[in-house]
Amino acid sequence: MRLILTNLKHFFSTLLLLTLVGLGLASYFGIDIDYGDDMRAYKVGEEGPHVFYQGDQLLVQHIRGDGKTGFFVEQQTIPAGQKIKTEVYFPLEDQTFALDVSSQFHSPAVTYQDAEPMLVLSDFESSFKTFRDFLITHKVIDSGLNWTFGRGHLVLVGDFVDRDVSTTQLLWLIYQLEQRAAAAGGHLHFIIGNHEIKNLQGDFQSAAKKYLFVATVLGQSQAALFGDNALLGRWLASKNALELINGHLFVHGGLHPKLATMDLNLQQLNDQIRANYRKGYFPTPTQGDEEYLFSTRLGPSWYRGYFDDSLTQAEVEAPLQKFGATAVVVGHTPQWRVKKLYQGKVLAIGIKHPRDYRGSIPPRSSEGLLIKDGVYYRLTDDGSQHLL
Repeated sequence: MRLILTNLKHFFSTLLLLTLVGLGLASYFGIDIDYGDDMRAYKVGEEGPHVFYQGDQLLVQHIRGDGKTGFFVEQQTIPAGQKIKTEVYFPLEDQTFALDVSSQFHSPAVTYQDAEPMLVLSDFESSFKTFRDFLITHKVIDSGLNWTFGRGHLVLVGDFVDRDVSTTQLLWLIYQLEQRAAAAGGHLHFIIGNHEIKNLQGDFQSAAKKYLFVATVLGQSQAALFGDNALLGRWLASKNALELINGHLFVHGGLHPKLATMDLNLQQLNDQIRANYRKGYFPTPTQGDEEYLFSTRLGPSWYRGYFDDSLTQAEVEAPLQKFGATAVVVGHTPQWRVKKLYQGKVLAIGIKHPRDYRGSIPPRSSEGLLIKDGVYYRLTDDGSQHLL
């Protein structure tokens, strides 16, 4: 019996040690494991609104019903120039928020200069609650989703779609805050990420399967949810891939050094990339510099060169000098915390945020970046600010 107990003790000690080593390696390499599966994540009833252009009209659709009694689509048609007053339902909290929708929007400017603070976030990947709560904690909005950041800049550096199941809620919240920020003299900047581009191209491999069923109930293809006839699709397609705000360049992936040698200014760069959001990239025998704009490896929304130790300091700084920036802020490549790289010329903010309906091991926590009076602060989800 003593031998059995000794062996069991050694077994469990070894198992504990291996578990701790595994968790340590997972943390070092940025790996985590999802667990739990809240069934409210699959709720389709009350999904919406999904708004589509039909000539000079807008078709506004909500899904009603449930899996037991059956689903049906509630819809209305209104003139395209008329504002829509509706609501968005969030299953996890069984609550709605009011939404005003206008079909009038345009591509934003690419350069901004003032002395206002900038709060920067990226890669929330359809996690509505996590994003909303972080904004409330850091006083960008209040609990009623009203803008409270004054004339400040909220900069979203891409990948707010896919993976989690609150895509509809998160995009409409961003859409709403964009309008409320402007009304208060502030700015919400939504920089396009590679996953937004994937959705605009009809690539939903990373999307929650729920949205295939949502499209089916609406009588649409999944690609149509962000197609050119979808209001959210046109809105996303109007966004920039890069913006220069108060001397900082914001881009989802990064800036390949080749961009410094191309005869394109920031406006031309955005115009060319935007014109190809809906076009899948493939190399051709006669291509020139297109791969540095559009490819899924080297384009600004995809590039990961800052994180593979392949660049010199001069190569990092060359595109910054060309576009008149002191530093570049990027998401895309997962980090456990906001950090500076390349002597502070690169600020990496691609945090793995908590998901709305699932937990993870090790636990995730949100972080963001605040740039105020020329000083960088790492923001945490407990409301703290840490000098970076």
